[in-house]
Amino acid sequence: MVFPQTEMGADPAAVRAYAAAVEELGYRHILAFDHVLGADPEVHKGWNKPYDVDTTFHEPFVLFGYLAGFTSLELVTGIIILPQRQTALVAKQAAQVDILTQGRFRLGVGLGWNHVEYEALGKDFTNRGRRLAEQVQLLRQLWTQRSVTFHGEYETVTGAGLAPLPVQRPIPIWFGAESLPAYKRAGQLADGWFPQMQPGPELEEAAKIVRTAARAAGRDPSTLGMHGRTRLNRGIDATAEAVRLWRESGATHLSIDTMGLQPGGPVPVDGHIAALAELADAIGLPGSPAG
Repeated sequence: MVFPQTEMGADPAAVRAYAAAVEELGYRHILAFDHVLGADPEVHKGWNKPYDVDTTFHEPFVLFGYLAGFTSLELVTGIIILPQRQTALVAKQAAQVDILTQGRFRLGVGLGWNHVEYEALGKDFTNRGRRLAEQVQLLRQLWTQRSVTFHGEYETVTGAGLAPLPVQRPIPIWFGAESLPAYKRAGQLADGWFPQMQPGPELEEAAKIVRTAARAAGRDPSTLGMHGRTRLNRGIDATAEAVRLWRESGATHLSIDTMGLQPGGPVPVDGHIAALAELADAIGLPGSPAG
């Protein structure tokens, strides 16, 4: 399930109830989006992006530390905007989540689009694609080596390391991808990828680019996962059909997004849980009556 960031609000009890229901119904993971700051449209005139200063976002690493205390779900970032964050700090936070979940963690990363956020976090928006590949290389070293010395174009570590190291060495890194350069990066570097479209010719073409890039990098494309996403606001029957289509398309994972179920505004947590239960019944998950 996609954690309903924009509709969850600030009540820890609601977060707990939601995660407990996800697990009880037989879903396997929770995926969380990442935004640290939202832009104020009154200041940034003409702002037409999906989120702004009033859109709620829970910080994924802190959220996952909380969820790890009472669920056994896999926790997935989808995605952390990696180039706007300090690489060594991300390595430490991810290692801690991996330890708390006993290895049930995937780090999804991507470039993001919010230049306002980059500015506030002190990172360069214009070279974020070039920096990401180097960040991934450093992350994997920090998760697998006691002491790291790394001198790259953008990153420098001299004789330092994490303790404790994560359970998974290295933690799986999955890429968000919705452009030709991103598809190629996913094939070259990632353990899996998040397509930003639904099954069909566009997905087939993107997957082909990912596989080709993997082979060119000397990697086996069959080892790369593919994590799809669909929205429940299309209706139960359409969502159940989407589950089937994603499976036929070769997806290894699928997240269901319950945000936007009610056009007039946010749905309370009980509404999200009810929708999850209805879908679980329709697709026969273990925790549903049909399962």
